[in-house]
Amino acid sequence: MNCKKDIFILALETSCDETAAAVTRNGLDILSSVVSSQIDLHEKFGGVVPELASRKHLEFINPVIEESLAQAGVHKEELDAVAATCGPGLVGSLLVGLSAAKTLSFLLDVPLIGVNHILGHIYANFISHPELQTPVLCLTVSGGHTDLLYFEDLKGYEILGRTRDDAAGEAFDKIARFLELGYPGGPVIEKLAREGDSGAVDFPRAEFKDDTLDFSFSGLKTAVINYVHNQRQKDEKINKADIAASFQKTVFDMLIKNVIKAANKMEVKSVVLAGGVAANEKFRCRLENELTSKKLPLFYPERKYCTDNAAMIGAAGYYQFLNRDFAALDLNPEPGLRL
Repeated sequence: MNCKKDIFILALETSCDETAAAVTRNGLDILSSVVSSQIDLHEKFGGVVPELASRKHLEFINPVIEESLAQAGVHKEELDAVAATCGPGLVGSLLVGLSAAKTLSFLLDVPLIGVNHILGHIYANFISHPELQTPVLCLTVSGGHTDLLYFEDLKGYEILGRTRDDAAGEAFDKIARFLELGYPGGPVIEKLAREGDSGAVDFPRAEFKDDTLDFSFSGLKTAVINYVHNQRQKDEKINKADIAASFQKTVFDMLIKNVIKAANKMEVKSVVLAGGVAANEKFRCRLENELTSKKLPLFYPERKYCTDNAAMIGAAGYYQFLNRDFAALDLNPEPGLRL
């Protein structure tokens, strides 16, 4: 008699300023997801301070692991593997999660799985929408990455386009810091933009001569800074809400333009969003409206899976487990790891 065994994976995520652990069963069944945030700690600095982040990870990692196992009702001895983010991210932060994962892997004699953080964000869609069918077009937008990917199935992908400089989320953080709005930049700009006129300032959009699906946000960031400086030099009023709304609209225009170009080029059944910017309600509504005419459904994770969490790492790690894509105990963090 062939009895299928459930696969339990403990997943850890410490790529930036969230200490997270989760227990998954067969990949997409999330038994627990615990996140300890450091936003309040870093907010006064206008961004994440790497040394502070890694110290807090050291403080929180064991309690978060224990709480995750307790909530799941799973003992360490029942685990089939331990997965952890190996990059991209802050090297000190990544090292904490990886060290904990390697220790547990050795002590429990179970496989270690190193997961790409961005791949985790993509697989968060399949947690929220297990019915989702491939092939799909995926736009990944976060603080460190802006990538446009084609998934023929869950085993592989093709990179269609990516940012040539700043990521979209990074641009949000930098402009929010420049305007002294707070941190993280995405949510504070989204909130302020609701009060502003998105047509108040016509910021430039990056244009490439070749028929590329790449992105560029560095020029837009500079344009916003120059606009504010010019307004101040002319002693004219600076309306931060209008700037936020106009900046946000310009970012969305560039993202949506390439998604539509890619959808016209590739035969896909749906479009999925991944990463922190996928939590922006305005962006989701605009993209959904654009895709309606093409009869393409838009999927995105639940808000709790849009930001950094370990459940998504467990989901991606499960498919690596099935492929026996295991890591050695000498696995090192890769801060600049790309898809």
